[in-house]
Amino acid sequence: MSFLSNIFGKRKEAGHHALALDVGTDVVKALVFKIEKGKGRVVGVGRQKQRLGDMQNGAITDINGVIAGCQAAVDRAVEMAGFRPDQVILGIAGELVKGTTTTVHYERMRPQSKIDLPELKNIVHKIQWRAFDQARKQLAWESGYSEIDVKLVNAAIVDVRIDGYKVSNPLGFQGKDVSIGVFNAFAPLVHLGALQTLAAELNLDLLSIVAEPYAMARSMGVEDASEFSAIFMDVGGGTNDIAVVRNGGVEGTKMFALGGRIFTKRLAQTLGVSFAEAEKIKIDYADGLLNKTSEKSVQEALGADAQVWLSGVELSLEEFPRSELLPSKILLCGGASLLPEIKKVLQLRSWVKKLPFAKPPTVRFMRPEDVTNIIDETGKLTEPKDITPMALANLAIDLAGEEPLLSSILRKVIKMMQT
Repeated sequence: MSFLSNIFGKRKEAGHHALALDVGTDVVKALVFKIEKGKGRVVGVGRQKQRLGDMQNGAITDINGVIAGCQAAVDRAVEMAGFRPDQVILGIAGELVKGTTTTVHYERMRPQSKIDLPELKNIVHKIQWRAFDQARKQLAWESGYSEIDVKLVNAAIVDVRIDGYKVSNPLGFQGKDVSIGVFNAFAPLVHLGALQTLAAELNLDLLSIVAEPYAMARSMGVEDASEFSAIFMDVGGGTNDIAVVRNGGVEGTKMFALGGRIFTKRLAQTLGVSFAEAEKIKIDYADGLLNKTSEKSVQEALGADAQVWLSGVELSLEEFPRSELLPSKILLCGGASLLPEIKKVLQLRSWVKKLPFAKPPTVRFMRPEDVTNIIDETGKLTEPKDITPMALANLAIDLAGEEPLLSSILRKVIKMMQT
């Protein structure tokens, strides 16, 4: 079965319980959850520390090592839940995962007539082909891979307008210009193949592979989603994932290979200790457990690397269109986001002045309760590092529920594109 079939073809088979698996550079996180009345109830949580050589920059480098780590995490989650799901939703991250929203305009020949279903299908078909072609060429160029080796991870319609007026369902509307924003995320075939192998070795049916920044951006439960704008940052062990959401739609995702490990390596080098010892010192520092003298030494060691990390954020945000103002809200998650230096450098005015912010952005941590469709019945999901697997579970609810019309049309277009 092709990857796109895995992504778009399992909706009707989705059961009432599933597994979300966040294969992080440092830690594998597994959630067993039940789907009831549009909510996901987490009943099992498992975590397993990865070995240093298992992953680099968010990509699998030792597949057998990662399989062993994932199996341990899944076993713990299953033991807590008391049952084993047979379907899994997997996240994919890393600097070679690229996502962008392409807005394509379609001019209707008969603007006075109402849009019916055949015309809507035709519009979505033409727009997705154009968006797919543009995005794949651009992202292949950015990543250095050939277009053949760059594969679609997930696609979604994030914005629909008729003559500038935003609508959720174009059926029955009149108008001349139909513009549809389609988010397409791509990754190298080698990374997708590793995840497919991982699911097979775990004897799990692959419900979906999802770009993690996209899942993160879709996870917030806000009352007026169409007006919500924010910059999401997931600071993991090997990568920093960024998603920009504007007026409820995911504009794009960016990732760069600077995460918590660079700070651990700096501490190991500066303090003359092993990587494992440096990791413990880093965690104790983030938790405020060090004495004043040790805290000052760690601050001095990490200051320069925090500035380098901030430069990566700045370069990533510069790739978004400068004609649009960036959202003035930054939401942080991921284990490394708890380092005090991360929030501190983001609050500096110097880097903000170089980018199209209307005002200095506020910075806050995402909390598990922000993912309103996921209810933790274990009491184990308490920190920003737990957001990503919860966000994956949140997307699984969409896959298991009733499919919106536009999503259904897009899925059928994707299947046609395969053939």
